[in-house]
Amino acid sequence: METRELTCIGCPLGCSLKVTLENGEVTDVTGNTCKRGDIYARKECTNPTRIVTSSVRVKGGKINMVSCKTKEDIPKGMIFDVAKALENVVVTAPVAIGDVVLADVCGTGVDVIATKDIEAK
Repeated sequence: METRELTCIGCPLGCSLKVTLENGEVTDVTGNTCKRGDIYARKECTNPTRIVTSSVRVKGGKINMVSCKTKEDIPKGMIFDVAKALENVVVTAPVAIGDVVLADVCGTGVDVIATKDIEAK
């Protein structure tokens, strides 16, 4: 039996969670004050994922970079692969919030989208 202690990021309360695992499966979660804590703890211990934020170059824009993020969370182990995939991405202005900057990043099925509007020069 294994025990892990986590701080929940499911809501602003930041509950201290205690997760009990047996043979790699979560058997108990304590310390959460809402259902999100239980869901977060189980996912974090068995299949951790993250939203990746970054920026990419803009061609012909009033500014030369645009912030972006993965539209959904991706497996935690792929963070650096996603960052590497964004290194040479260049989008052409105008760019609108929600525009796809890179589709299906690293075969995850998740798009990287712009998080800022950039006007053309």
